Amino acid sequence: MKEILWIMNERNPKEILLVEDNSLDARMTKDALKDCPLSHNLNIVTDGLEAMDFLRGTGKHAGAPRPDLILLDLNLPGKDGREILSEIKSDANLRRIPVVVLSTSQAADDILKAYDLNANSYVSKPVELDSFTNAVKSIQQFWLATATLPVPD
Repeated sequence: MKEILWIMNERNPKEILLVEDNSLDARMTKDALKDCPLSHNLNIVTDGLEAMDFLRGTGKHAGAPRPDLILLDLNLPGKDGREILSEIKSDANLRRIPVVVLSTSQAADDILKAYDLNANSYVSKPVELDSFTNAVKSIQQFWLATATLPVPD
């Protein structure tokens, strides 16, 4: 039975949820992922409340796919990224989904708080386009092609 579940978890395309309110950053992330060889679906939500609806499959996101990876900005309208991260990691149905904080902040307090809330990694958004593209590609490569992810219950 575990083998069947593992095979099901190896679905293609992979599902990525980007929680980002900055349209330029969202577009750059989308563009960076276009060139990645790993097949994926990118879903974008622009605020914390919508992110939780997507993850719980409620409201206009009823039937939304379970993400294989969440890319989370910290500074969002509605609920900020810290609140979302806390909710995800305290929810038995969501806590095993890897959450990569992707933020412009390089403040030590933000980085420590994200890890205290059980972020799987923290990546400061590079300002230069090529560096940003490489960072996003590296995240996707590691979390969706290299790392072994847990099988959902």
